[in-house]
Amino acid sequence: MTRASLGRALLFAALAARCLRAEPPVVAASTRCAAGLLLPDCRIVSYYGNPLSKRMGILGEIPVEEMLKRLEAQSELWRRADPGTPVLPALELVATVASGTPGPDGLYRNRMPDALVEKVIGWAARRNWLVILDVQIGRSTVRAEVERLRPFLERPNVHLALDPEFDMPRGLRPGQRIGTSDGEDVNVAVILLSSIAARGALPPKLLIVHRFTNQMLKRHERIRLDPRVQIAVVMDGFGPPSLKRKIYRVTVKNEPVQQAGIKLFYKNDKPLMSPADVLKLEPAPRVIIYQ
Repeated sequence: MTRASLGRALLFAALAARCLRAEPPVVAASTRCAAGLLLPDCRIVSYYGNPLSKRMGILGEIPVEEMLKRLEAQSELWRRADPGTPVLPALELVATVASGTPGPDGLYRNRMPDALVEKVIGWAARRNWLVILDVQIGRSTVRAEVERLRPFLERPNVHLALDPEFDMPRGLRPGQRIGTSDGEDVNVAVILLSSIAARGALPPKLLIVHRFTNQMLKRHERIRLDPRVQIAVVMDGFGPPSLKRKIYRVTVKNEPVQQAGIKLFYKNDKPLMSPADVLKLEPAPRVIIYQ
């Protein structure tokens, strides 16, 4: 490097440092969100479901374009409610669906075809949104289902969710009772996601863990944090606001892991909590899922 080049480099570095010191917090948070660093600087607002089912959530309940416009409008309500926190819309696709019948491999789950996953990823990619691939394990394993989704998770905007409600032991099928996952099951997902992020030089991966009872996530204290994975425990029980606040306190506030989230049900929450209502929760949720 010539002396002139060195001088320009040093000048640029000094100016960059000066700009960083002067940058207001909201702009800094926006910059980090744009770089894919996500939590806790951003708030993720997601629509949940499966395009093949009108019963699993808003993602498949209404026509696609209407659904996407509605998510954008819902995200804007969050931007207005909390202007200091950038909002990132997301689509949470149930990519592995629990089943009441064993199927050919006896694992009580159906894997959605790659073409469907690609379609939903395409909807999000055209808008620079996130995608969250939700796994209902049935009698399979976290490792097997995450490995199957690896080609998608290797993309920077695609993330993962685990739903312990459908993690069933031998002798039981999904729907017979609420399932259970262990902190060590979550660690398997953390290790795999961390490896994917490291090998691909990707921003941190988001890992959502759904929960509405204590037993759905046993030994939460054994979950090991990793700088390449951001874990959000999302309370996804439905009911009136008073009940949701109670379950949130029991399953999220009283047993913290890292980040917090809540699911809101357009049909089953009566009345539906507004962004202002949700922001009163402690800790304030960083992941908002609508079903």
